[in-house]
Amino acid sequence: MPLDWSPLWLSLRYAGLATLFAILVALPLAWLLARRPFPGCELLDAAANLPLVLPPAVLVYYLLAALGRWPLHFSWHAAVVVSAIYTLPLLLRMIRAGLAGVDHSFENAARGLGAGEWRTFWLVTLPLAWRALLAAVLAGFVRAFADFGATVIVRSSAGTGWLLLPIAAVALAALYSGNRMRRGQVLA
Repeated sequence: MPLDWSPLWLSLRYAGLATLFAILVALPLAWLLARRPFPGCELLDAAANLPLVLPPAVLVYYLLAALGRWPLHFSWHAAVVVSAIYTLPLLLRMIRAGLAGVDHSFENAARGLGAGEWRTFWLVTLPLAWRALLAAVLAGFVRAFADFGATVIVRSSAGTGWLLLPIAAVALAALYSGNRMRRGQVLA
C-alpha cells in the first residue's frame, strides 16, 4: 500500500496560510499595542491573548457558537481560520516584544530627516526587528502545524492519523535539534 502524503501537504499548506493571516493581524496590532497606548489597550490585549489560555476544544466551541450555524464538515478554509486565531496570541506577543526592543533613537532620526510613520516603520523599525519577527513567524508556523488537532475538531469523521501526523513531525524535529545541540556541546 503506497504512503499517502496528502495529510502532510494539507497540514503544511494550512499552517503556512494560517501563519500568514495571523501575521497580517498580529503585526499592526503589536505595533499599535507597543507604540500607541490608548484607552482600552489592556482590554484589547487581553482579548487578543485569550486563545493562548483557552484549550483548543473550548476555542473551537466558542468559534462555532459565535458564527452560528457553521457546518461541521472539514474544509481547509475552516482549518486556516481556526489555526490563525489559535496562533495569533503567540505571534502577537513575540512581535510586540521585538518591536519594543527596537531603539527609538533610530526611528526618531528617520522622522527628523523627514520620513513619515509608514516609511519609518517599513525602512527602520522592521529591519531592526527582523530577528524577532523571523522567530515569531517560525514559532507561529510550528504552532499552527503542531496544533492541527484543534482544527480537526471541526471535522466530524476525522481519524487519528490526521491528529498524530503533525505532532509526530514536530517531535521528530525536536529530537533532531536536541541531538544537534548535544553533539555541539560535546565537541565544543
